Amino acid sequence: MYEINTAAWLERLGRRYGRPLGLGEVPGSEWDALAALPVDAVWLMGVWQRSPIGRTIALNVPELADAYRAVLPDLQDDDVLGSPYCVRDYVVDGRFGGPDGLATARGQLADRKLALILDYVPNHVAADHPWVTDRPACFLAGSAAELAERPVEFMQTAGGVFAKGRDPYFAPWQDVLQLNAFSPMLRQAAAETVTTIGDQCDGVRCDMAMLMTNEVFARTWSERAGPAPEAEFWPTLIARCKQAHPDFLFMAEVYWDMEWTLQQQGFDLCYDKRLYDRLAHESAESVRGHLRADVAYQRRLIRFIENHDEDRASATFDPARGRAAAVVMSTLQGARLYHDGQFEGARTHLPIQLGRGPDEPPDPELRAFYTRLLRAISEARVGDGEWRLCKCTDDSYGQLVAWCWSRPEARHLVVVNLSGGRAEGWVWLPWDDLAGRTWRLADRLGEDSFVRSGEDLTRDGFGVALDGWEAHFLAFDGA
Repeated sequence: MYEINTAAWLERLGRRYGRPLGLGEVPGSEWDALAALPVDAVWLMGVWQRSPIGRTIALNVPELADAYRAVLPDLQDDDVLGSPYCVRDYVVDGRFGGPDGLATARGQLADRKLALILDYVPNHVAADHPWVTDRPACFLAGSAAELAERPVEFMQTAGGVFAKGRDPYFAPWQDVLQLNAFSPMLRQAAAETVTTIGDQCDGVRCDMAMLMTNEVFARTWSERAGPAPEAEFWPTLIARCKQAHPDFLFMAEVYWDMEWTLQQQGFDLCYDKRLYDRLAHESAESVRGHLRADVAYQRRLIRFIENHDEDRASATFDPARGRAAAVVMSTLQGARLYHDGQFEGARTHLPIQLGRGPDEPPDPELRAFYTRLLRAISEARVGDGEWRLCKCTDDSYGQLVAWCWSRPEARHLVVVNLSGGRAEGWVWLPWDDLAGRTWRLADRLGEDSFVRSGEDLTRDGFGVALDGWEAHFLAFDGA
């Protein structure tokens, strides 16, 4: 899956082609470039109507203004569009070409066998969303006294005083209103909304999905929300949408070790933030322990090393460590999420309120690495067949991690040194039919090639010597 910041991407394309472009006017060559990556789906982040009230707030928060100017020293007011997660309505923004432009873009993607993913924000909406006046029971109400005492937590709207959106660990977001996950009216409206979104795309990435579970919502809002209903929010909504769109994909942005909970509530895929944190800050043993989780659970995780919420991978990881992390996330079970600019080594984390990003020179070495990696996982058909974690024994304090993929006609072994120093050791393969053949192991990421007898591989394992942060992606060819 490939995530694109829709506003920034269209602005960049517009400068390249010398005219403003909506989604319906993107040249076919640009869709061809996405299809060639290769990926299965494109997530166009931030296509919905943004709130004028939200934009005014985004223009007047001093901390945000400082962040904007750090990214764009030549910042203009027109660069600030407001947050794409401060949704005025689930209708494609006119500046991006409106519904017709999105339909054209979806057709262009479908012609190239690419699915289209869009956003759904269950926890909050903008202060000028139609529900504010049409369905006020969808929100958590406040009082005039609370607004006067705690204006950071409440907002006056055309429909009354409502709580601002939040999660339980941070101060409220200042540009959005909190929806009431326990409200029958909200649950009905949400199911209608997502079903309508399903008419326009092939799946949704659900923002902060764990906030709508009964346990988290009750903990966040206590008595204000009232008693929790017996049913959870997500199972009914997902079932309703899939009645109309049986193959529709539900992806959850989820944290706090709640991935399994959201999978059980019906999500097809859930963020694997834990893997990201382990790759960025922890040891090889931590990564290895993470990969010991149940296989069926891991198949429904989304692996990534950057997205629009995280700092850029090239700014988070040293170059060699970043390449090792990319090999790990790209060769495991589950889905893989890449972010526009990741392959070119972009380093600037763009505030989501901005519709323009800085021009950054591409890193040709990193782009060449990703070209090799993407070609390798495509040709190896990573994701098909059986995945197994391999046992490693090494003299480098357990810095090697390894796993393999196998299907009747192909076998692959991935070994990564998750340390800055040289690691030497042995990888034990789980296959009991290696003997009686000579095997050539060719590295799809480089020029290395190894010839081993099946007897040696079975008895001794595969000997590995990797410098810091290096990796093998070995294809087995038996003679």
